[in-house]
Amino acid sequence: MNDNDRIKELKNKIRKKNVIINSTHDGLISVDHEGKIELFNDAAEKMFALDRKEVLNKQVKKVIPNTRLHRVLKEGKAELNQIQNTLETTIITNRVPVRDKKKNIIGAVAVFRDITEVKNLAEEITNLKEIRLMLEAIINSTQDAISVVDKDGLGILINPAYTRLTGLTEEDIIGKPANVDIAEGQSMHYKVLETKEPVKGVRMKVGPNKKDVVVDAAPIIVDGELKGSVAVAHDISAIKKLTEELDQAKQIIRQINAKYSFEDIVGESDKMRSVINQAERASKTPITVLLRGESGTGKELFAHAIHNNSSRKNNKFVRVNCSALADNILESELFGYTEGAFTGAKKGGKKGLFEEADQGTIFLDEIGKISFKLQSKLLRVIQEKEILRVGGTRPIDIDVRIIVATNIDLEKAIRKENFREDLYYRLNVFPIFIPSLRERKEDIPFLIHHIINKFNQEYGRSVKGCSKEAIHYLKRYDWPGNVRELENIIGRAMINIGLNDELIKIEHIPEVTEDSKDGKNKEVSSDLYSIDEKSLKEIVNKTEKDVIKKVLKETNGNRKEAAKKLDIAIRSLYYKIDKYNLK
Repeated sequence: MNDNDRIKELKNKIRKKNVIINSTHDGLISVDHEGKIELFNDAAEKMFALDRKEVLNKQVKKVIPNTRLHRVLKEGKAELNQIQNTLETTIITNRVPVRDKKKNIIGAVAVFRDITEVKNLAEEITNLKEIRLMLEAIINSTQDAISVVDKDGLGILINPAYTRLTGLTEEDIIGKPANVDIAEGQSMHYKVLETKEPVKGVRMKVGPNKKDVVVDAAPIIVDGELKGSVAVAHDISAIKKLTEELDQAKQIIRQINAKYSFEDIVGESDKMRSVINQAERASKTPITVLLRGESGTGKELFAHAIHNNSSRKNNKFVRVNCSALADNILESELFGYTEGAFTGAKKGGKKGLFEEADQGTIFLDEIGKISFKLQSKLLRVIQEKEILRVGGTRPIDIDVRIIVATNIDLEKAIRKENFREDLYYRLNVFPIFIPSLRERKEDIPFLIHHIINKFNQEYGRSVKGCSKEAIHYLKRYDWPGNVRELENIIGRAMINIGLNDELIKIEHIPEVTEDSKDGKNKEVSSDLYSIDEKSLKEIVNKTEKDVIKKVLKETNGNRKEAAKKLDIAIRSLYYKIDKYNLK
């Protein structure tokens, strides 16, 4: 082989070597013993975004600032599996020294691979794992019982709440058909898988103990493809308990908050509309309001409405019946007391109702019945906006809107020196006179409609109204007990009608009027129905007892005939006989 052939063969070998070096995805950089770059393949160009022609024979540490090839040259130690960051990529590199036959270092080589995609994939996998663990933690910590099935209806997941609710474990559910937990009813998982639509509020019984639950279920759809179904079961017994607790809370709130608004006040007559307009105007200011009117006209209803229509509506509404308590008790209730103020005083003392109502409204009903001593203390509250606890010496500032009500003639009480004149002028800033029912008889049909709706709910009835004859009959009476008395009469009438009757007629209404010779109306009902002494419930019970007793007497004790005459079930009659001890 001549020299030309040898040169040609050498060139071919070099060309072949370059093709191999540049065809690999791994980057290759080699430097000589001075640290100058002598090899820089295509992959290295791409990773470092450098042109081979511009870097060859240049110092490597000047071309690639974070390289360590010059360190390898100096120390003669290999560096394996090292992470190195370039402008846009992350690489893993092996750096090794190159030695001659005498072990002298004549250069160094770095072989590196772009691991950006691998790193991103690893981070994505890590994130997915974290998300999966987080979702599992959320599902397992929730109090809702959750079950998941795949597209074939086989269980793939339940949480601890599900086990607590049903008594079934993962061994009972995972890999089993979706209806394996159903005691009564149909599996909603199968319905969702079939329709691909969610279902809500389906009642069924699950588990060996036939737990009563309500189920919501929904399809799991990924990229438009059905993957399974997830269901959430709610324990009905827990819902019932929460409902009861909510009702109790509402009852407590009602004790300190106003229940009624102006929409609850029934009245279309000119007099009533005028009074409502007055009250609405007063509600927009902090002015003290004096509600005047006969007993049973609805003074408390107006007090509630004024508070609820004011800027204080979100704060407390405290009602006090001043005539229901003795003076010494009323004083301590209104103004509170300090520790040791009197025998039996609580340790630490007690806040009074004025303090309880701070930032809100206090309604003092029957204000004309309080003693002169309390009138004096009340005057101080209004004038100074502060109270003094019983036994205390330190005034307490308060901000309370005061509404008072009375059915007595305050002017007459002042003349008789039973009521302080200075307090009267403090209270009589904005008087509202609520008309009696006899002054607005045109409102009787509206009131009857309202009362019937109220008692339909309380009695479980479906009475639709009152006949025209009955309404005319009721309008003839002057109603000394006002709306409260009308409620009593309508309540008794609803007891008198049959269970299937929908209309109150004259024969159902207890006799309340008769035309006397002088043309005046007078009440002929007995003292039994005195509205000032008995509650509506007591009156209704007494009326029902008397009616049953009367019918039993008329039928000579024949209970079947009596039940038929009363238009009630025989079982109901037996219950009422026991209730009223009529055996």
